[in-house]
Amino acid sequence: MSSSVYAHIRRNPRFTELVAKRTRFAGILAAIVLVVFYGFVLLVAFAPELIGKRLFEGSNLTFGILAAFVQFIFFWILTLVYVRRANGEFDDINQEIVKAGWKAEK
Repeated sequence: MSSSVYAHIRRNPRFTELVAKRTRFAGILAAIVLVVFYGFVLLVAFAPELIGKRLFEGSNLTFGILAAFVQFIFFWILTLVYVRRANGEFDDINQEIVKAGWKAEK
């Protein structure tokens, strides 16, 4: 693409909207990840008796192991949510912006 197409794309109000939406969405997901991850770390640091508590009598499975596993699954789900939105809504807006940029170039 030529630099004039890029200039048309950057001036498009939908481009500004796309950047704002992606930034806001990525920021929210990043905040969720940080809260969950560091929440687990703080739990390990300040409540080791809870982390080491067995889920039921005679079990080798502890609350900490279960919490770490749930955290792992939760992060995979967040990744799926991001990918679905990126490949859906964000890609649709992106294609619209690029088409408009090429039309303006002609």
